Amino acid sequence: MAEMEEIFLRAKHQTFSGLTEDAERKWTGPFCFIQAADPQLGLMKAWREGDCDGGGDEWAEEVELMKQTVEAVNRLRPRPRFMVLCGDLVHAMPGTPFREGQEQDLKDALKGTDPSIPLVFVSGNHDLGNTPTPSTVEQYCRAWGDDYFSFWVGGVLCLVLNSQLFYDASACPQLKEAQETWLEAQLSRASSSSSTEPKPKHILVFQHIPLYLKSPDEEDDYFNLQKDVRQRLMDRFKRAVCISQV
Repeated sequence: MAEMEEIFLRAKHQTFSGLTEDAERKWTGPFCFIQAADPQLGLMKAWREGDCDGGGDEWAEEVELMKQTVEAVNRLRPRPRFMVLCGDLVHAMPGTPFREGQEQDLKDALKGTDPSIPLVFVSGNHDLGNTPTPSTVEQYCRAWGDDYFSFWVGGVLCLVLNSQLFYDASACPQLKEAQETWLEAQLSRASSSSSTEPKPKHILVFQHIPLYLKSPDEEDDYFNLQKDVRQRLMDRFKRAVCISQV
């Protein structure tokens, strides 16, 4: 049982066991991976009843869809190098009814994933709360691993970010600062010209809240990051990529 639980806790100390730089820094050619998001167990009934602020007391539909997804992923050839779930793993917010049951049922559905396909988890607002706190972040990390970290796959550097810290970190400013410091170090390392540390072939960033939906200069919306935050992030990402390509 302990070994099975480990598949959900591979992100520790801002790295990901099995997909480390030492093992995966060399470019080995194209590969595929699965990017999914918002399994959000409990949402479907809550949405139908017009009570999306509630936790949703039924989630059998979502469990069945997740099981079908796992079966489809397992049939893919070549096998995906990993599957990443980009947040809102469950619908029930931290500290609300049904949260524990939704998390456990999602884990039970995901346990059918072929062991050769690592599961990567990204935190969303339903996982941490719209305004995360040190307590809600800690709860998430106990259940799903670190809320931000990096991993490597075949010469590609992947960064998993906690986008709620960009959206509203008013209740946990120290956590926001820690992620900012870590991210700057990651981007600086990726653009380093050191001959002893090869640059990544590509850099992928995974987060729950997208920078924008259609256009970088679009207005603020519930489903995107604020314009000033988004522009700063885009500038940092672009700078890192441009330097790494020189």
